[in-house]
Amino acid sequence: MDHERAVTIELNPIEQRFYEQVRGYLTAAAPGPVELLLLLPDLAVLLFRLARDARVARSSKWIAILAVGYVLSPFELLPEIVLGPIGLIDDLIVVGVALSRMLNHVHPDIVRSHWAGQGDALAAIQRVADWTEKQVMARVRGAVRWALGPA
Repeated sequence: MDHERAVTIELNPIEQRFYEQVRGYLTAAAPGPVELLLLLPDLAVLLFRLARDARVARSSKWIAILAVGYVLSPFELLPEIVLGPIGLIDDLIVVGVALSRMLNHVHPDIVRSHWAGQGDALAAIQRVADWTEKQVMARVRGAVRWALGPA
């Protein structure tokens, strides 16, 4: 039998305040991308948990496994070891796309049951998807138009 054990990490009040201060400072410095990058660990854990859930279809599990594998892989389009935090952007895009696709095939209550982050899981996924659409896909479309030249 597979028993899932909950692991709880409790920070003492001083550590928790320090974390909240650092998080607040980072999100104030660059509210959009930094705030979303801070969601990346929670989103990756969500994908991992969904991949282990018996209620999730096999095709959705494969998407989750591939996305988590990309996040954990040392071979990426934007390597963190070279680019630092900027290298996490491709991870965020892959996780966001995987979760957006999975939301079409997995009941929202199942997604919410595996969420360990702050706030609503669906709202967090929507923020990442919106940012990806506005910032990344718009630039990709612009680059394609530029490459194709005037019609």
